[in-house]
Amino acid sequence: MAAGRGAYVWRFDSGRICLDLVATGPAGGTPRAREQLEGPARLADWLTAARLVPPDTELTALDATWLTRFRELRADVERLMATQLALREASVDPDSVQPSGTDDGYALERVNSLAAHAPPGPRAVRGEGGALVRTLSAAPDCAGLLAVVARDAVDLLTDPVARAALRRCAGDACHRLYLDTSRGGRRRWCSGEVCGNRERVARHRRRTAAGEAVPTAGGAPSGPAAEEI
Repeated sequence: MAAGRGAYVWRFDSGRICLDLVATGPAGGTPRAREQLEGPARLADWLTAARLVPPDTELTALDATWLTRFRELRADVERLMATQLALREASVDPDSVQPSGTDDGYALERVNSLAAHAPPGPRAVRGEGGALVRTLSAAPDCAGLLAVVARDAVDLLTDPVARAALRRCAGDACHRLYLDTSRGGRRRWCSGEVCGNRERVARHRRRTAAGEAVPTAGGAPSGPAAEEI
């Protein structure tokens, strides 16, 4: 799913908001990735696009401090998720690991501390035409919004089913994290429309080039065989 306002369109296809936050960083995913939370205005746009705050919410208190804290949470979540993948690859039971005193342990302590804060309280109010719309019970603060993402990370890390579905994209030069909820757990890419399509196009080009390079019995290069991409 993509969402956003203005010229930039955010992607929300990881399956969890904490992983969507990780994807905003320069180490968060796609080829030629760059920092997407470049300033307070971009963070405000992401918070709205991610539905952490209702549309048109005034974030007058949002400043560079908010940006720093969200980037720090992003780095901690990325570290913890990478550890989960490494433990699975090494066939180590995550529940048997004691990370206290390590970088992972400190990251976990920071995420737990943020998750302990109260998230913004939602309210249903009458909008134009009488339809119920979502608003917040008070102006959102940084700690409350960080808590929403941190609690999502805690839920993922402590849920064996969700934890087992954690994947890293198999696309060339892409390393976005996502949850594989496909039937049989066979999803390979963060997005079939983005990395999946990119890989199919690259495969087609490789096969086309290989087909043109193979001489036929008459000595002329053969055309590419028909294939389904």
